[in-house]
Amino acid sequence: MNDNERRPALPPLKTDEEAERFVDQADLTRYDLSHFRPAHFEFEKKTARVNMRLPEALLRAVKAKAQTRGIPYQRLIREAIEQALEDELS
Repeated sequence: MNDNERRPALPPLKTDEEAERFVDQADLTRYDLSHFRPAHFEFEKKTARVNMRLPEALLRAVKAKAQTRGIPYQRLIREAIEQALEDELS
């Protein structure tokens, strides 16, 4: 398949087992993976706590954004802090 041919999207996979079976058997080079983003895994234990006050509207917006990404809103806040620090260092 050359680069000009349209590649199909991955089929919907409803379970981990289904996904594992698909990855084991499929030739992934045949599929359009251009929309994939790197996944960030969190291995470090979260032991420190933070308590902050936010405007209601901001918290609602954060929760809505987190919901669209399918992650807890606290993780979205943590990612935003990590990204801000990363941007500052580069």
